[in-house]
Amino acid sequence: MSLVDLIAQADERGLAASGLACLDRCVPLLGGDDEVLRPLWASLSDADESADWGEGLRQAREKLGGPEGSGEGEASGEGEGSGDGEASGEGEAALLARRMLSAAPDDRCADRVRVWADACSVAALQIHRLLDSVGDPDVSLDSRRAGRTEGMSPLVAAELRRQVTVLEVLAGHGTGGLRRALEVSIEGRRVLQAVVARRARLG
Repeated sequence: MSLVDLIAQADERGLAASGLACLDRCVPLLGGDDEVLRPLWASLSDADESADWGEGLRQAREKLGGPEGSGEGEASGEGEGSGDGEASGEGEAALLARRMLSAAPDDRCADRVRVWADACSVAALQIHRLLDSVGDPDVSLDSRRAGRTEGMSPLVAAELRRQVTVLEVLAGHGTGGLRRALEVSIEGRRVLQAVVARRARLG
């Protein structure tokens, strides 16, 4: 099943976990540590804890220095330029990560969180495309998410697999899949940290 199909069929918890996992893997771009999003992960263990979700989101924005919100559906940024042309690479990637955080809905209403999760999926893939030293073919990310995966660069392909895995384990195991989803996210965060560090060393 394609990533697009998995998102379309996911329930509220799966969607929230999917968006959160994408954001969590990109936290190194915002200067966050491993624990900054843990309250949000914890809130997903209950069926309806929107208050805890909202408080966790407030704390994350405070710690990461992000704005309180800039509207849903603005996280992806696929195909956007850098405005004045100065932002590129890590700068553009960090902007996309910050938009994921700022666009997160304050409650876990399924309709709102679906829009966010979908936008986070695209944004996370775009971030990995920007940071992949190998270079990814000029194929739309929507095509990638729909199943056109031939010729993908290693970093983008790995991110796509992680997104699929998170949605599959939540669909198959519900709350019991949260631990595996978090493990996948931590693995991806470590990979992105290494990529950013290597790019910094190379200047």
